[in-house]
Amino acid sequence: MADVSVTPASPGSPGELGSTGSTGSAASVELFNGQACRRLSLPSGDSVLIALQGAHVLSWQAGGRERLFLSSANRWDGRSAIRGGVPICFPQFNQRGSLPKHGFARLMHWTAELAQLSDADAHIDFTLTANADTLAIWPQQFEARLRVQLQPGQLRLNFSVRNTDQQPLTFTGALHTYLAVDDIALVGLSGLLGQAQWDAVADVHGVAPETLYFDEEFDRVYDASAHPLLMQDGQGRLHIEQSPSWAQSVVWNPGAQKSASMADLPADGFAHMLCVEAAQVFEPIEVPAGGQWQGWQRLSIS
Repeated sequence: MADVSVTPASPGSPGELGSTGSTGSAASVELFNGQACRRLSLPSGDSVLIALQGAHVLSWQAGGRERLFLSSANRWDGRSAIRGGVPICFPQFNQRGSLPKHGFARLMHWTAELAQLSDADAHIDFTLTANADTLAIWPQQFEARLRVQLQPGQLRLNFSVRNTDQQPLTFTGALHTYLAVDDIALVGLSGLLGQAQWDAVADVHGVAPETLYFDEEFDRVYDASAHPLLMQDGQGRLHIEQSPSWAQSVVWNPGAQKSASMADLPADGFAHMLCVEAAQVFEPIEVPAGGQWQGWQRLSIS
């Protein structure tokens, strides 16, 4: 794997965040396990926490509970990828190319812009642009942007890529969302019925059944559905939507055996997570010189 330098994130100051005014929503600077972060909070009690490393969403609290899984075995050294939350995989999905696994975006320091706040909405943008570290392994000028938008019971992540180069830009990637579940044995995911399916564990192709269940290692890529997916976890329900600009949805759980072998995941980590990703896996997205692409994922409780 190629080495990628990571510039340490600076905590910043409250003046960078904007004012809460009379809205009741708030933005703040926090350190979480030594990571410089931004937090958005709503009067409803919902909040989202984002690390400057990777513009990585670490926590989304809604409806009185944590909705994202975050591994307790992360290294938090500012250089290693963070397991859990929502990693941004860019400009490469997994190991489908010559770049580090899942690309370099999740390893690098992003810049936080001014938060925008109102009674029922708070959002903040993060940007990453080409620099000496990225150009050393990917000779491409670009600007990547993530908007994290928080509303009561809803989190929307809008990822965009602007090609600031004179040549076309091609990439694969994902919003690699780790959803928190009480017990993976109780989880069902519906909404993909009839969609083309590639089972990466068995390397076989097929079509999705009405509901997916998880009792062993599960790693499958689906043609994205035009309809929301529904994850049911015991009594909990979560709707998962993505923009048509992402061609695939990836569903992943490492299962007990693989989980036990992963250094950055506790042995029982598999039982408390399910990844449902908005992704571009097979055919790269091409952005012409001067052009822009954007794709989103939205999570809603019910």
